[in-house]
Amino acid sequence: METTEIQGLANAIRGEVAKAVVGQAETVDLMLTALFSSGHILLEGPPGTAKTLLTQCFAAAIDLDFGRIQFTPDLMPGDVIGTNLFNFQTNEFSLTKGPIFTDILLADEINRTPPKTQAALLEAMQERKVTIDGKPHSLNDRFTVIATQNPIEQQGTYPLPEAQLDRFLFKHVLDYPTREEEVAIVSGHGNRTGMKTAAAFGVEAAVSTSQLNTAIEAVAAIRINEDVVGYIVDIIRATRETPALETGASPRAAAAIAAAARARAALDGRDYVIPDDVKTLAPPALRHRVILSPAAEIEGRTTDETLATLIDQTSAPR
Repeated sequence: METTEIQGLANAIRGEVAKAVVGQAETVDLMLTALFSSGHILLEGPPGTAKTLLTQCFAAAIDLDFGRIQFTPDLMPGDVIGTNLFNFQTNEFSLTKGPIFTDILLADEINRTPPKTQAALLEAMQERKVTIDGKPHSLNDRFTVIATQNPIEQQGTYPLPEAQLDRFLFKHVLDYPTREEEVAIVSGHGNRTGMKTAAAFGVEAAVSTSQLNTAIEAVAAIRINEDVVGYIVDIIRATRETPALETGASPRAAAAIAAAARARAALDGRDYVIPDDVKTLAPPALRHRVILSPAAEIEGRTTDETLATLIDQTSAPR
């Protein structure tokens, strides 16, 4: 598949999402990048910023199964992955699959459930399989988690463990819309208090499973030169060497950025990666993988500011 065709698929998805969601172009672009590079994405933002609606519409625009888990403090791991139940009629155990057995999974308000339940997603996100009573069960190759969370400063939230965060390709922070966007939102959604479904807005599947699979294979073949690979590695290594960060990024982060950069290149109609792809994707790919040092926190520095400085100071290939 040519990159122009991948662009066309992406534009078709954007068009369907835009039927219901005003703005959020950057968010949709990151979701598309994650989709075409087989990655997962974490969306953080205050309530009411369309995280759930956006995910529902994004899933509806693709011909894949969609599932949702509303994470709550009393949710158990078995409620996520499923369990074996004894059937008294057959005297055998039978598997009752949990909602994780889907293609696109909306993990809604993932940080409102304790880490024990959050960890139920670890194996699925990394290996696309789950283990129930010692027996592995495969998930679809297109299994993708789009998780939402409220800012951790809010009441009733549990910070995600580092191992869980590292499974996400991106962490994107949503902000409130502009005044013009908010006027459009109120005009389009202000006739009822409940949220409309994607179907109510006429959102339909614009991309078939076979088209998506072909596009993902094509993205994996996008060229990335050694100097750009070296640039990615230099950024990752710089996160481990700066005193402003207590914990730097892992080699997994470098591989994730390379895969995402290939997808971003394809979305821009190129069959090769350029340094600007890396610069654009490094902040959302790293902000959840690094930890500020206590000294930097005392100085009032933020993770995004620290990463921006670090990326600017890393020489890019010409």
